Amino acid sequence: MMVKPAVSFEHVSMAFGRHILFENLNLDIAPGQVVGIQGPSGAGKSSLLKIAAGLIRPANGRVRVHASPLGYVFQEPRLLEWYTARENISLTLEAAGMSGKTAKQTALRYLKDLDLAGFENHYPRELSGGMNQRISIARALSVSPKLLLLDEPFTGLDPVLKDRVRDQVQAMAEKTKACVIHVTHSKQELLPGTHALFTLDRGRIYPDSV
Repeated sequence: MMVKPAVSFEHVSMAFGRHILFENLNLDIAPGQVVGIQGPSGAGKSSLLKIAAGLIRPANGRVRVHASPLGYVFQEPRLLEWYTARENISLTLEAAGMSGKTAKQTALRYLKDLDLAGFENHYPRELSGGMNQRISIARALSVSPKLLLLDEPFTGLDPVLKDRVRDQVQAMAEKTKACVIHVTHSKQELLPGTHALFTLDRGRIYPDSV
């Protein structure tokens, strides 16, 4: 019995005005597969993730997504400034149907897992950029995603912390058997368990070596 891909990009094209990012892009990503996508700035890597998440529509083609729930870590934290670290996570969980008590407990557990115990009642303005980014990672992971989209999530972290958080994300993704699409500018930032790497450049995508 054939297993449906978690995500299928079918003849997808994207352009902004006259600037074409990519044309006729085809890519299948299997459930549980960890895929890295690298390429120069402006190649369309972030746009590819936004198309997968349904945030923007491609100019042509379509994307089929057979994995949910979705977790998304953007390049910047995108936290709600008037909510605490815990509330930024628990509100997302409550919106997904989790009870308030369970959402609070889950938020605290993921903050602890990402070395943020003791900062759960701090507001984003009271924390460093790296800490806020870890909160956004905790928020994405807290929904136990089957599809995890990572848009250069480790860029704002110092080297030692970057390695630790990367290993933590890898372990949590393995636990939930999530399909992961990881956009990065550096092979050194790929998750340890990356199965395949692709380069997106000059309108096309092609396999690369991990």
